[in-house]
Amino acid sequence: MHSIEPLAVALEAAAKESPRVVLDASGIAFADSTLLNLLILTHRATDFRVAAPTPQVQRLLNITGVDTVLKVLATVEEAAIDQ
Repeated sequence: MHSIEPLAVALEAAAKESPRVVLDASGIAFADSTLLNLLILTHRATDFRVAAPTPQVQRLLNITGVDTVLKVLATVEEAAIDQ
């Protein structure tokens, strides 16, 4: 909960500066609707990709159906290339 604000600020800044933003989600230990909302908002602002999601993040994306909206890739390298 305490890390969502810095992440939101970083994603917003990245979306303003770059046409593509990749989030390395491999270190996310806890995910809930707050993170989900942030991911969707970032997706609306730029070409957004989620890379290497942890099992909890992947489960949240699957259960909510957001995995069909976001570009979710296995690695940061895959997310960084044009698709």
